[in-house]
Amino acid sequence: MEESHRKLLQKHRVTLVTSLQPEPLCSRLVAKRIFTEDMIEEVKNSGTRRDQARQLITDLQTRGTKAFPAFLESLEETGQHNLADLLREGLSIRSSSSISVKPIMPGEGFKPVEQMTQTPLPVQCSDTDFLVPGKPTTKGQKYDTVYKMDANPRGYCLIINNVDFYPDSDLKCRLGSDIDCERVQNLFKKLYFKTIVRKNLTKHAQHRQFPGAIYGVDGSPAVSVQQIVSFFDGSHSPTLREKPKIFFLQACGGDQKDKGFHTTEEVDSAPDKFSETASLQTDATPCQAEDEPDAVSSLPTPSDILVSYSTFPGYVSWRDKREGSWYIKTLVRVFSEYAHSEDLQTLLTRVTRNISENEEANGVFKQIPGSFNFLRKHLYFLNKEKQ
Repeated sequence: MEESHRKLLQKHRVTLVTSLQPEPLCSRLVAKRIFTEDMIEEVKNSGTRRDQARQLITDLQTRGTKAFPAFLESLEETGQHNLADLLREGLSIRSSSSISVKPIMPGEGFKPVEQMTQTPLPVQCSDTDFLVPGKPTTKGQKYDTVYKMDANPRGYCLIINNVDFYPDSDLKCRLGSDIDCERVQNLFKKLYFKTIVRKNLTKHAQHRQFPGAIYGVDGSPAVSVQQIVSFFDGSHSPTLREKPKIFFLQACGGDQKDKGFHTTEEVDSAPDKFSETASLQTDATPCQAEDEPDAVSSLPTPSDILVSYSTFPGYVSWRDKREGSWYIKTLVRVFSEYAHSEDLQTLLTRVTRNISENEEANGVFKQIPGSFNFLRKHLYFLNKEKQ
């Protein structure tokens, strides 16, 4: 999609999400070969009408140069003339910049977007060139500050989804985690990663040097984050040297509940909506490693690794039984909207800001993610020159 068309959709995003009726558009966008059936199914499963409209607008921006004119035509065909006129007005204002929409003649076909062979198929996230730090300006010049991300698939995304803990583990089942898993899987397929999902794994090792640890569903002593990360460092995985390794951890970092800057009176008077039967609950049980207080000072410095935590050490991480966790829900939304143009660190900054300003818990409790970053370069998920 042309950058000018994408900016026009983003400018009117609030109006589109508020007024758009996605249901009648779906079949037309499939018929015009803008969306696949799998993509439409994802839109329909995204939630309320507003959620579906938001997902449709986000995905539309990834579908090539013919997506915008096809969208305008589909709005007219479904009687959503006010939205079509709004976008056309924006085009006329920009006419001096030679922005135009070619009318689609009856029967005119659309070439499908080139896709991978895996099922369901990932989608192209953008087709517009953009400048990134370190991008070569002359033939033969190397990328010195940007990771090379032009393979197909880009890499592998392993999702470990522990939900159902053994009854004798004294750990609660993580209702809502399957929603997180599906969202992450769909996101990384769109980013051209081969995704692998493993569910309800037990503990397989123990090592406590890096902050934090993860329980298996059997509840036995947890495997540390350090041990998980070490499997992928340059010493243990030579083929992964100088390649970025990213870890996203949705788990509690402690048992403290962050109340932000509320006064005592405000917190005490807030309704208690965090009972065992409530929708919102803390995520799993934090693992307290005996040597965690000294872990930061003894951190190794493996290159090309980033570990992102859903919450600050010592604090709980919130998860909704019906909507999934705050962290994963926000991460997927931010990456879906901005991964076509922003690097990983900028994306994570957006995630941190959005979650820290979250008001889902009646404004009572807060949460702020953080990360350990040992990346040596900028990481952009999409390499424009290969699209």
